[in-house]
Amino acid sequence: MKKLFLFLLLSLSLSVCAQGVGCTNNQPRERTLKIKISTKEGVTLTATLVDNATTRALVAKFPLTIPLMDLYAREMCYRFPEALPIENVQTSGYEIGEIIYWPPRHSFVIMYAQNGEQFSMQKLGCIDSGVDIFRQTGDITVTLEATQ
Repeated sequence: MKKLFLFLLLSLSLSVCAQGVGCTNNQPRERTLKIKISTKEGVTLTATLVDNATTRALVAKFPLTIPLMDLYAREMCYRFPEALPIENVQTSGYEIGEIIYWPPRHSFVIMYAQNGEQFSMQKLGCIDSGVDIFRQTGDITVTLEATQ
């Protein structure tokens, strides 16, 4: 019985790691890039992005100032006029603090609250800390920049 339990635990651990990005402890599990997200009001957050085609196309636009819409009391969203490249779209849930790209509407999204929904997304990375600030801001303009 003990061996079966250890096998199941190991299988679950490998399955979670194989899925790629995750915000558990706000640390993605792939090669990463640090960025800064700043508001005009002087609030600065850092985030860790994974290296994929979508994040490379996003970072190529930096520095980038965008208006984020507060949608569904769970996410901050900006819709690009053109699609970004995608390479690993999956239907899954999300974690608070996760940064995703939603291909159907060309949307850059920061998830700040959870409702248990699952949908198709390209995972981009995670806010390192302080994502709960978005619970209070409403629509807000931010600037995205790579850090040194």
